[in-house]
Amino acid sequence: MTTGNPESSGPESDGLESYGAVLFDLDGVLTPTAEVHMRAWARMFTAFLESSEGQPPYTEQDYFDYVDGKPRYDGVRSFLASRGIELPEGTPDDPPDVETICGLGNRKNAEFSRVLESDGVQPYPGSVRLLDHLAASGTPMAVVSSSRNARPVLRAAGLLDRFPVIVDGNVSAERGLAGKPSPDTFAAAASDLDVSVDRAVVVEDALSGVAAGRAGGFGLVVGVDRGAGAERLRESGADIVVADLGELVGE
Repeated sequence: MTTGNPESSGPESDGLESYGAVLFDLDGVLTPTAEVHMRAWARMFTAFLESSEGQPPYTEQDYFDYVDGKPRYDGVRSFLASRGIELPEGTPDDPPDVETICGLGNRKNAEFSRVLESDGVQPYPGSVRLLDHLAASGTPMAVVSSSRNARPVLRAAGLLDRFPVIVDGNVSAERGLAGKPSPDTFAAAASDLDVSVDRAVVVEDALSGVAAGRAGGFGLVVGVDRGAGAERLRESGADIVVADLGELVGE
């Protein structure tokens, strides 16, 4: 475990099981579907920018800076704003070939679904190790994801039955919850588990996700560095940063 003070005492050094609940992001935290999302975003935006004169190519850093961890349409808005590109909002029913905010978001989702169906997904072994450890200690757990595909991904990874509470993009839309970096979705999951936010742990790999954990006053915010960068995760609000969740399981 990487901490600012490795000899500190209290719940942080005692382990995640000393908290009332642990709230996990999904993509890039439990499953490597962040890689699938990254490829889907890259394919969609690369093709879109080819028709936009004078625009530099879409890069992996664009994903981490503007898209990672955000609800799909928010990610489209954020990236386009960074390039000074304006498009109509459209509606969630827009087909993928329509050049609106929603149309581009739906185009990305179609790419994601094709890759998930063809390749499947396996959870990170270290993440499963931590889930097993927390389950053995009776620690309540939830998944909090901006993705509307969270349940299919969890099912494909064999993890769906582990989580009594799943707050995904569909639940957020139904309840009118603001997406990350707002803390609303994490707060809703803690409430559903009947745990106060100061007794809940947020586990995130996205800058927007750790920012949500810090903004919400959660008891501990764990950053998982899958490419965003350890220092940037700390600057955004992570209390500790690990490269793999297996590091949080005591020997």
